[in-house]
Amino acid sequence: MADDVLQRLAAVLEARKQADPQSSYVASLYAKGLDAILKKVGEEATETVIAAKGGDREQLIYETADLWFHTLVLLAHQGLGPEDVLAELARRFGLSGLEEKAARQNQ
Repeated sequence: MADDVLQRLAAVLEARKQADPQSSYVASLYAKGLDAILKKVGEEATETVIAAKGGDREQLIYETADLWFHTLVLLAHQGLGPEDVLAELARRFGLSGLEEKAARQNQ
């Protein structure tokens, strides 16, 4: 189910690249460019951290959804999609986190 939601959302985000920035929030982010998208990702990351510290589970879910959404906008802007991140997570599956981190440091 999660893959399906991510793929459907990715398709909508891709379609918004052709939309009028006056009629679509996502199209307006694309029109403003990378820096505006990065700013939103940073804002949402901060709000997610604050929600986690506050201990309100519903607020944490809400803010995490915003963070994921804006991260998907960033990926689409960069010509990537959730499948790229899922492939990387699949590659890491079964690896020790310490081993994976050590492998990155040796590259």
